[in-house]
Amino acid sequence: MRYESLDRTFSLCNLSILLTRIEKTRLRLLPEINQKKMNKNLEIYRILDANLDRAREGLRVIEEWCRLGLENSDWAENCKQMRQEIAHWHTWELRMARDTPNDPGTSLSHPQEEKRETIEQLLQANLCRVQEALRVLEEYGKLYDPNMGNACKKIRYQVYTLESELLQFSRYQKLQNSALYLVTSSTENLFKIVESALQGGLTLVQYRKKNIDDLVRLEMCQKLCELCHKYDALFIVNDRADIALAVNADGVHLGQQDIPIALARRILGPNKIIGRSTTNPQEMAKAIAEKADYIGVGPVYATPTKPDKQPAGLDYVKYAAEKSPIPWFAIGGIDDNNVTEVMESGATQVAVVRAIMEADDPKKRTQTFLKKLKE
Repeated sequence: MRYESLDRTFSLCNLSILLTRIEKTRLRLLPEINQKKMNKNLEIYRILDANLDRAREGLRVIEEWCRLGLENSDWAENCKQMRQEIAHWHTWELRMARDTPNDPGTSLSHPQEEKRETIEQLLQANLCRVQEALRVLEEYGKLYDPNMGNACKKIRYQVYTLESELLQFSRYQKLQNSALYLVTSSTENLFKIVESALQGGLTLVQYRKKNIDDLVRLEMCQKLCELCHKYDALFIVNDRADIALAVNADGVHLGQQDIPIALARRILGPNKIIGRSTTNPQEMAKAIAEKADYIGVGPVYATPTKPDKQPAGLDYVKYAAEKSPIPWFAIGGIDDNNVTEVMESGATQVAVVRAIMEADDPKKRTQTFLKKLKE
């Protein structure tokens, strides 16, 4: 019993010594552990700070255009609310982690960041900037405060919605402002003629070619789409919603025998333009009820482009001027000689084919048309 008691005492002493050594080691390593933890937190804080700045700055750029450029108080207020929600998470704790002089990202740039040719490019760049920043905040925010990650996720989806609304509005506004609409015809110099017209101020082009292999059609549409967007013009594909989707065209124009507008909308999504040809008040009413974005009104005069169609005449132009609540383009046989009487019948927007496609100087002819239409 005596020896057992001594053994127990010896074991307890060894355990005490071991625990003491462990505690000393822990205390010795504690500053190093704390420092690593602090460094890790500091890195996360810097990431959060940088992306909170990025998201708020991008939203402010968008907000200014909504407020002063578009004079849309709802969109401006939406941007402001999102900025304030993000600012709620931008605490002094995160701001104090900022180290701009030693941030390697301040010297990084890309040629595309240094140039903006259109307001659409400016808005798109800043919308993408905000979305990317919010995704970063959503992920790293989970390490800081799970509520922050959830909040940034909700805001990110709000920005996606705003982007769709702005894109749709921009296209529709450009459609409303396009007094002249060029519908192409078969020619060996297609791209040269279209570019010349674009240089003359044309802002709306439709590619129409009935009998052509789909691969060729796809290639032509892709090139024309890129050409039109280079000049900040809208590009529309005739008949084929699938081709319009494939080349990222701004929309599709449908004839009376083409697919329903609702189906085209399902294919293209809610932000693309969909037009419909009409030849009488009944077809106009149906197109409007099906939520077409614009309609063609004609043919006003006899035209070889539509040899099987009886001219709708100027009476239909007058009817459209009085009844149509959506943009409409008088079309069919319109040229320099008769555009004035079409305008006198109430047309403010016209579509032409041969008048430009067969012109000796498409640029000059485009400028002449635009000058008359804006008088």
